[in-house]
Amino acid sequence: MGTNEKAEFASQYSLPTPGSDSPSFTRKPYRFSTLCATVENPNSSHKDQHGSSSVPIYQTATFKGIGGEYDYTRSGNPTRTHLEHHIAKISSAQHAFAVSSGMAALDVITRLLKPGSEVIAGDDIYGGTNRLLTYLRTHMGVTVHHIDTTKPSTVLPVLNPGKTAMVLLETPTNPLLKIVDIAGISSMVKEKCPDAIIVVDNTMMSPYLQRPLEHGADIVYDSATKYLSGHHDLMAGVITCNRDDLAQQMAFTINAVGNALTPFDSFLLLRGTKTLAIRMDRQQSTSLLVAQMLQKLGFVVHYPGLPDHPGREIHERIADGYGAVLSFETGDKELSERIVGATRLWGISVSFGCVNSLISMPCVMSHASIDPATRAERGLPEDLIRLCVGIEDPADLLDDLRHALVEANAITLAANDFVRIPTVVNKAAEKLALSEPRVERRNLEVAQEWFVSAPGKVILFGEHAVVHGVTALAASVDLRCYGLTTPRYDNKISAHFANISNFYHEWDIDSLPWDVVTAVLPGDVHPEALDQKLLDAINERALPPADRMPPKSQPAALAFLYLYMALSHGNQRPAFNFSIRSTLPVGAGLGSSAAFSACIATTILLLYKRITAPRPPAPTRPPTKNEPGHLHTSHDGRRAIPQGTAEEINRWAYVSEQVLHGNPSGVDNSVVVYGGALSYTKPGFGKKSGMDKVHGFKSLKFLLVDSKIGRNTKQLVANVAQKKMEEPEAVAKMFDAIQSISDEARLALDDPEMPREQLLNALAAYITENHEYLVRMGVSHETLETIRAKCNAYNLSTKLTGAGGGGCAVTLVPDDFSDNDLKSLINDLAGANFDPYLTSVGGSGLGILSPYNRSPLNAGEPVNGSVTPPETPTDEVNGELAPKSLREHFISIKAEDLNQWADARGQWMFV
Repeated sequence: MGTNEKAEFASQYSLPTPGSDSPSFTRKPYRFSTLCATVENPNSSHKDQHGSSSVPIYQTATFKGIGGEYDYTRSGNPTRTHLEHHIAKISSAQHAFAVSSGMAALDVITRLLKPGSEVIAGDDIYGGTNRLLTYLRTHMGVTVHHIDTTKPSTVLPVLNPGKTAMVLLETPTNPLLKIVDIAGISSMVKEKCPDAIIVVDNTMMSPYLQRPLEHGADIVYDSATKYLSGHHDLMAGVITCNRDDLAQQMAFTINAVGNALTPFDSFLLLRGTKTLAIRMDRQQSTSLLVAQMLQKLGFVVHYPGLPDHPGREIHERIADGYGAVLSFETGDKELSERIVGATRLWGISVSFGCVNSLISMPCVMSHASIDPATRAERGLPEDLIRLCVGIEDPADLLDDLRHALVEANAITLAANDFVRIPTVVNKAAEKLALSEPRVERRNLEVAQEWFVSAPGKVILFGEHAVVHGVTALAASVDLRCYGLTTPRYDNKISAHFANISNFYHEWDIDSLPWDVVTAVLPGDVHPEALDQKLLDAINERALPPADRMPPKSQPAALAFLYLYMALSHGNQRPAFNFSIRSTLPVGAGLGSSAAFSACIATTILLLYKRITAPRPPAPTRPPTKNEPGHLHTSHDGRRAIPQGTAEEINRWAYVSEQVLHGNPSGVDNSVVVYGGALSYTKPGFGKKSGMDKVHGFKSLKFLLVDSKIGRNTKQLVANVAQKKMEEPEAVAKMFDAIQSISDEARLALDDPEMPREQLLNALAAYITENHEYLVRMGVSHETLETIRAKCNAYNLSTKLTGAGGGGCAVTLVPDDFSDNDLKSLINDLAGANFDPYLTSVGGSGLGILSPYNRSPLNAGEPVNGSVTPPETPTDEVNGELAPKSLREHFISIKAEDLNQWADARGQWMFV
């Protein structure tokens, strides 16, 4: 702060001093270390009656009397009041609050947000902060944008006036020590979004080295467990601000929630702050010596005190020192683990700020809650080591670190000096080479193949009504879509939709309309509405003219490119082929578009490393020369895709469905991703929404009949909505009746004691009744009724399925239905130019295949199982190694053999 500001600050929090000022010799404001060491409160009511030199601990839950300043310690306590006044004094703040931890402080602050608010946060943040923001995004309707806040140019595009409610900053960041210009960001945000609150996590610096309120921040918080306390003997968080309105709201939350700091911990924290300045002086002076030593040895070191540190000039403008945390990269995760394990004085711990020096690997400790894919997207090296320097003798700390580096084979003594071991240097150089140039990086990241599949679906009950809040029961069918990505090396992507008029098209990556893309960054959720500018740009500038595209290929290609571009950010634009085939009839109302959407979402998310699949366990027996090293597994949970991965795939599959259908219910993509049978209720209709597994679902045989008459799903949905507007009471009664059918069918399916025959009779009756309401809605048609009539002649219950209505009929086949009658019915339907499919429902959901082993298959040797992603085998072509691809076989295999061929490729992992 400036001289006048400092004088005003010191005057506001002036401490009692003996004697009076001489006119010719006025007293100067106290320096920070003096303010730290001197704990006073000008309020006379807080003076200790006995004149104790240390603030007493008022270890009481309640206070006697009526109308006094204190009545209940949750609401206020004298020890905590002294602490909060003291924290405000050293933080240039009008208000300060002490709570139970640093995360409790952030929790109090984020309660200022409302559903629909948008938050901008850094891409290099504390793992706990990321975890809380993820919870708010998932459960509280808050949109979170993780961006590089060190660059104002990345902040400006995501500022949304009227929506952006909070900008959360850390500087230096943890653990990469990136520098954020608090003043510059605050000014820019306030200009475009004046209502947005600037929040700064100042834990890394403490008020001694940085006071963000002086640079435009609205709220500052610290994990006082760290430097303010300094001894790791308590947990605490502090919040400071200068705005009365924010202080009032946060005070209410703290009192209501009851997370204020206890009297004893307030006493300990007061004691710790007295030595803050002297501790940090020692810690940061030693930190510079450590950073200089590591940099001299050739490690990549992150520390603002080094002359070449990015943002050093900005840091020196807003801070009074460089801090006591630094990090460095070794180029090899295993080497880093050996270094950490070889230290003696440096204690292995996730925290920092203690008088004792600490060492950690963030990716396996403090930031392990951030999934590996997101860490990679945010540029957090897995080999990174973080050092938190304490107050030990600098010579001892440096000596211990050198010994650890030698013991780990990172350095060696040569010519009376320590130098890096060449093999480690080579690994670091190799890692650096993987990041440049951009085209090479694209190829390296996708030089593997991904093979995915997703089932179709039938909506047993609730078509069309599900869009309006009625519960739908749906199940997967044993007919599937299969998608395959293979790498390219020519800066292009291609799409081959074998079942849509064999459509094929290539795009030069750089020619796509990237100028209109607003990327959805890792950790963020796609907005509810599609990006219309991007859709229009793809249609106008990337897709062939409509008259040159086969029917249904235009929306499929649009969805493919939309996901590819929306998920891209930075220089990550992989070049690859995408091929998709289906044993599902396209456009028949059996979820072919949802299966397509799940496949493209999965493959693109995998290529961008937004999701990861687990390493499957080894097969139960060794492979032979004539067998693959994997065994196909059904949906038994033994090799399961993680729930979080499935949720991310489902969200993006829904985005694709939006591109294809406008306003989908969400049930189709959910069924094809999760498989089995689901009860689904769309949110937004004033009742409990969500998706539940139908655990009691029994294996049921269905005859699916493709009428081969496609209908416009969007138009059918719109027609029902129009009918609802014109006849609200009549349509509402139909919706209520369908809801009852769904509820009763769910109860029947979940009843383990209901006899099989009784269940089938009940379901048959529900199918007939449900279809009658769909006819009254106007979504059936003459051809479908013809199919129903043929099936009714065999006393079978039939209804339409899917929002498309005219595409497909589903017929329940009882267990005792004779094979001869079934053959006769199938022949009758085929003779009328319909395509019947006999299948079962309720099988596996989305599957991801790693089709290759990393190591060769040797007969009799155990196999470690697939890895994700697999290394594609190579062949020698023109003297060079080139990937061997499944694509040639995939696109040529006969449709009737596709399921069996896919199952033989390797080991599937299912949701």
